[in-house]
Amino acid sequence: QVQLVESGGGLVQAGGSLRLSCAASGSAFSIVSMAWYRQAPGKQRELVASITSRDSTNYVDSVKGRFTISRDNAKNTVYLQMNSLKPEDTAVYYCRYSSLYWGKGTLVTVSP
Repeated sequence: QVQLVESGGGLVQAGGSLRLSCAASGSAFSIVSMAWYRQAPGKQRELVASITSRDSTNYVDSVKGRFTISRDNAKNTVYLQMNSLKPEDTAVYYCRYSSLYWGKGTLVTVSP
């Protein structure tokens, strides 16, 4: 069983920045793909960004150029740097470990 602990969410004004972190337990972190999802109120959960074990990244169109996903295998941690935040980025952000495990989520609220 892998444990995922997200942190870094909070309240920020539009145009501001936040960095989310997701720390994973276990010894296989470096060989699995990691991803960030988000779920806004009344909407389905959507993939925001993903990163493979070889650092290949992918982003949903709405965050391209504003968000950056990265990983530190020495710390078993994946990050999501979010810049130029918009009110429509408000959601609970979830970390996903491969296709197997989910974190509990961290709330990001962007005020106008």
